[in-house]
Amino acid sequence: MKPLHQRLHLYTEGDDTFIFVPVDDGIDTQSLTIHRASGDIVLNRPNTPIPTYAKRSQRTIYGIAGLISLSLSEYVIVITGRELKGRLMGHEIHRATDFDILPLNPSVSVHNPHHPVEAHLLALVRSHLRGGNFLFAYGWDITRRLQAQWESQEEAAHKALWEMTRLIEANDPDGHQDLSTFILPIMYGTFDLRPTFVQGRNLQLCLISRRSRFRAGTRYFRRGIDHEGNVANFNETEQLLLVEGPTTPGAQRISDNQFATKLSFVQIRGSVPVFWAEVNTLRYKPDLQIMDLQETADATKKHLLSLISVYGNQYLVNLINHKGYEQPVKEAYERHIAELNLPNVRYEYFDFHNECRKMRWDRISVLIDILKDDLEKEGYFRLDAAQAGPVKVQQGVVRTNCMDNLDRTNVVQASLAKYTLNLQLRELGILSADAGVDDFEGFSKDFRELWADHADAIATAYGGSGALKSDFTRTNKRTRKGALEDGLKSVLRYLKNNYFDGARQDAFDLVTGNWIPRKNPAAALFLVTDARPLITRSVPVAASFSLFMICAGLTLPRTSGFRSGNHGKGLKDNFGIAKRARWLGTTRSRVGVDHIELAEMKKRVD
Repeated sequence: MKPLHQRLHLYTEGDDTFIFVPVDDGIDTQSLTIHRASGDIVLNRPNTPIPTYAKRSQRTIYGIAGLISLSLSEYVIVITGRELKGRLMGHEIHRATDFDILPLNPSVSVHNPHHPVEAHLLALVRSHLRGGNFLFAYGWDITRRLQAQWESQEEAAHKALWEMTRLIEANDPDGHQDLSTFILPIMYGTFDLRPTFVQGRNLQLCLISRRSRFRAGTRYFRRGIDHEGNVANFNETEQLLLVEGPTTPGAQRISDNQFATKLSFVQIRGSVPVFWAEVNTLRYKPDLQIMDLQETADATKKHLLSLISVYGNQYLVNLINHKGYEQPVKEAYERHIAELNLPNVRYEYFDFHNECRKMRWDRISVLIDILKDDLEKEGYFRLDAAQAGPVKVQQGVVRTNCMDNLDRTNVVQASLAKYTLNLQLRELGILSADAGVDDFEGFSKDFRELWADHADAIATAYGGSGALKSDFTRTNKRTRKGALEDGLKSVLRYLKNNYFDGARQDAFDLVTGNWIPRKNPAAALFLVTDARPLITRSVPVAASFSLFMICAGLTLPRTSGFRSGNHGKGLKDNFGIAKRARWLGTTRSRVGVDHIELAEMKKRVD
């Protein structure tokens, strides 16, 4: 696999070019030039001298993330800060912590653009980069699961990690324009690794989640499926177990990339694959809409066939409530699955809230008992250092969903992962047939924290707060304290989903290419102006201020010792009126709601 440049120096040649020069890359260094006027990307000949009047940036570049086109200019996004998250099989895994945005148009200022539309778009890009969890590695493909990497190892031996459209379009490996060493694959997801010790064996337990760039977005603005078969909040989660061979007491520990056995277990999650939506109305539960379209069966089929081609057999675990608010989504899902009747697809409904009511979370074992034969049959991926090929391959995956694919899904996925981890450790002879992960407190604690932190990260990216029910994942018990914390998280989600997620969704659509800005910023003034009447725009502000004053009146201490006989009656009357009033305002995304859902909109990812 071709190596990537780990550090670059940036030179600016007046208003003409950006020149990226690899640092410590040997004698045949090839620099990369981006011409600002034309946007052309050119790989220079080895050892091409830097122009004498080019000015070098003081900041080190750790990778080129790509190019994005806004209204007034194209911009190069570069990584200027990184944090080491761990070493996996000898390779460093980094999180991008800081970015720079470089305009190709020399007349455009990134920090003070002369048009409000461009300023708004740049603010969206910055907020997305600042709020996302972007991971990358220079020598190991973190974007693909271990089994997929092994299956394509011969084909990929002389290829780059990618295979940023803007840089890829300029790449010509058969000619003289091989840009592969500059193209850095970046993943939006999570990574955590814990070294541990069990029964005299050194282990590493790693958890990686990879969030799909298709139909990406926030909780209420991205639900269900699109016409291409992509679903909202789709995540692939891989649990890796790396095991050293038996060692004698006092023996020196081998290096990070030498393990006797490597094991991988993959699960997936995604929104219910039918056309449905939830429309914010400022009520706690938004309006639920099921779109019964003729195209639903075709879109659902595309989705499932795509999963089968990538992962093998599909076990669909549905955790949605069978009555009440969620019932229509469950019924639509089951109707289309039954009509399609696809081979290699098995559907399993688990009434999560009913089975686990009154904090009986141990009842998840009922679902494990239903699935355990299939889990053992489909298996996991295993490589042994002593063998040329894999000992086992994973032939199918469990696809879990609840309404949001967050809280209930996290609990079930962690339980399935623990069951499989026990199988793996018993097969390796590290645990006896009647022992389990929970019998080793240190190892069990690492496992629980690994999954709980992963759950919080996915929930924050999609729902705006940490995961609910995470106390069970962290402690193996559902507690009243955890239930209270869930109430606070639910309030935080309500506020973010109703008041802030419109802008977050705009940023997702802009960066992933689902919405492409017009080149004439004057035609996009709707992005920064609100044409609604003043009285309509003021309703949320007035309502919020009224609620604040009510809460302040109920909670702030009184400063006077004198109380009249009628003290407090006015407040009670006002509060009663406030409780009976209905808020009629709605929130919406400010960037082209009429545009971002069009199936024919051109997509481009830089």
